[in-house]
Amino acid sequence: MTEPTQLEPMPDDWKRALAVVAHPDDLEYGCSAAIAAWTDGGREVAYVLATRGEAGIDTLDPAECGPLREREQRASAAVVGVTEVEFLDHKDGVIEYGTVLRRDIAAAIRRHRPELVITLNHRDTWGGVAWNTPDHVAVGRAVLDAAADAGNRWIFPELDLEPWDGVRWVAVAGSATPTHAVDATPGMERAVRSLLEHRTYIEVLTDEDPETYVRSFLTSWAETTGKRFGGKPAVSFELFSR
Repeated sequence: MTEPTQLEPMPDDWKRALAVVAHPDDLEYGCSAAIAAWTDGGREVAYVLATRGEAGIDTLDPAECGPLREREQRASAAVVGVTEVEFLDHKDGVIEYGTVLRRDIAAAIRRHRPELVITLNHRDTWGGVAWNTPDHVAVGRAVLDAAADAGNRWIFPELDLEPWDGVRWVAVAGSATPTHAVDATPGMERAVRSLLEHRTYIEVLTDEDPETYVRSFLTSWAETTGKRFGGKPAVSFELFSR
């Protein structure tokens, strides 16, 4: 039996990153331990969310749920050193891949001018085991496209924003085919606290004590990933260079 391919360290010669995902909590389940380590190192990270997660809790009307989940997301981001959080106001659960979504994300990239763009698994499944949601697929695909769109002044000129061709990488969290990783140890406690800020959502997902559930999920995932990263608990990414 062949040994699994070892993961390479993520590049560290960058200053600004932009994370673009579909819903509140997507980053906290995926890669907030890495983000905590990056902000500790003096790097700037901003969040852009396509929706406010308003359709995510069956017992809450979207008009009530959206503002609540937005507040939880802002508090969650602050735990890992992120102060800029934007919402694009696409509709939760029915995000459509297309030029409107690409334009909104390209505009965010032009505003923030990142070298690294982060998103979530854009493929149809989670490793062939569970079906992915259409929102994740649409946003992830649009991020990959918008990273190029943002640098072309003749695509979406109506934005009246200077093009930004400085995106060097797009990193996909939650990929079944990761290539790189970040040591999760320095940021793990803040990752746990960050995910716990989404308490309203977590409490409808599990009957377990929220902290027990969150800590178990994040640490077990990091330890499994760490088997391919020198035995250190890790957060993995599939890294695309541009």
